[in-house]
Amino acid sequence: MMLLQGFYAFFAFIDPLAFSVIRGTELLDGGDSDWVRIYASRTLFVSLIIGYLLLLRDFVLLKWIALLALVMPITDGFLAYQSHAAFSVVAKHVATVVYLMCAFLALHMATKKQS
Repeated sequence: MMLLQGFYAFFAFIDPLAFSVIRGTELLDGGDSDWVRIYASRTLFVSLIIGYLLLLRDFVLLKWIALLALVMPITDGFLAYQSHAAFSVVAKHVATVVYLMCAFLALHMATKKQS
């Protein structure tokens, strides 16, 4: 999750227009690319926090972050669907939901064993 968020952050900052197409909410005006760069800075922040928690091996907190992070791909998928994005774009968001649920369950089982 950290690597994916980090990649998204750099890609969104470097090429906001192309990134908006891949995410399924294409910019109608190139002047709005600053909003994508704002997204990039916040995504990088999330990536750095997750990386730091991995270094600390704080799997309990990471478990809850994985669960709470579901709000992002659910919202992104809904927005992509509403903007008539390609099926593959919406499916990518659904796959992210499945990944986060699996991460939550794996981290939950791992932290349960430690208790």
